[in-house]
This record gives sequence, C-alpha cells and structure tokens, in this order.
Amino acid sequence: MIKFKDVTKRFGDVVALEKVSFEVEKGKFVFITGASGAGKTTILKLILGEILADSGEVVVDGVSVAGIAERDLPAFRQKIGTVFQDFKILPERTVRENVEVALAVIGLPQDSWTERVKHVCNLVGLEKQIDLFPSQLSGGELQRTSLARGLAVNPKILLADEPTGNLDWPTGDSIMQIFEKISKEGKTIIMATHNQEIVKKHKKQVIHLEGGKIK
Repeated sequence: MIKFKDVTKRFGDVVALEKVSFEVEKGKFVFITGASGAGKTTILKLILGEILADSGEVVVDGVSVAGIAERDLPAFRQKIGTVFQDFKILPERTVRENVEVALAVIGLPQDSWTERVKHVCNLVGLEKQIDLFPSQLSGGELQRTSLARGLAVNPKILLADEPTGNLDWPTGDSIMQIFEKISKEGKTIIMATHNQEIVKKHKKQVIHLEGGKIK
C-alpha cells in the first residue's frame, strides 16, 4: 500500500530524512515514533504529495508520488484522510458543516451529504453534537470532528499527526479506541506520535525515527 525506498529529504542544510525505507501493507495500523524534529511529519507530507523527496521513491497505492501531475493531485488525495493535532476546524461552521466541507472538496453530489455526514458522526460518537459550533465543544469533541471530516471522504488511508497531543490521557485514550474501530474496517492507518504510553498499549507496527533515520 505504501512504500518508501531510500527516501532522503532536506530543508536547506537540515536533513529531515536520510535514506529511509519501509513498507506498510494494506489495512495495517502503524505508529511513526520519535522526538520532535525526527522526521515524522515529513513522512506524512511526502505520502500526501505536499512535498517531494530529494532522492528515493515514495509509492502510495501503486502510484509513484513524484510522477503525479499537479492537476491530478486532488484526485490522488481523495484516497487519503488526514487528522491533525491542532484539529484545523473551521470555527464559524457547525460539526455537520465542517464535515460537509470535505465532501464539497471532493465533489460528492450534495444529495449524498446527509447520509454520509450522519454515518461518520455516529462512527466517532458525535451524533448529539452534530449541529453545535466548535466553541461549544470539548477538546476531545473537536478531535472527533477532525476525525469525522477525515473519514467523510471514505479514504483508503488515514494519516494522523499527533492526534492525541493536545488531549488528556482519558480523552486521548477514547480517541484511540475510535482509531482501533476504524482499523478493523480495513483502513490503512499511519499515526505519528511521541506518546509511548499509547504505543505500548496499542501494540502495532512501529517505525522509529532518530535524526531522520530509522532506528
């Protein structure tokens, strides 16, 4: 599903990744671990095609990311859902409307929105908060909204960048239970995290980075 072959990425004089190789099989749940600046987020951005490797190859669902034309990137990204530490929720829109934004971006016909939004909000436990605004939600509910939005496009792959980083342990643990449920549906999940307690509790494949290298 996802392959990195001797991938190197630099930002100026800083080497973010150096000759990184790994493979994630379809339907697997994988943790990318390491200290801040180790290269975790760089890997996620390379998978999304937000940045390109300086050398080596990134292959996602059988497609070499470097070979995707710019006009084809939106269609490529439809197969990938994203969840962020800082939620990236639109404050002036309700939970329902935040999820609908993702559906509008992929061009899903509007008559299909209601059923899709209801399904993903039920999946993440937000059926009662669906018409509330972000200011009315807790941190955990904001992250659930971000997760619902990422799932709304029915992605093959879900990328999560420190999704529990701003949450207390009980709330973060409840978010992890949702990820476990999503994993059982067959989604491929790659989660960047520095939380070793989560890694220990949820025994998954681990890709550990130190200074841009796999250790």
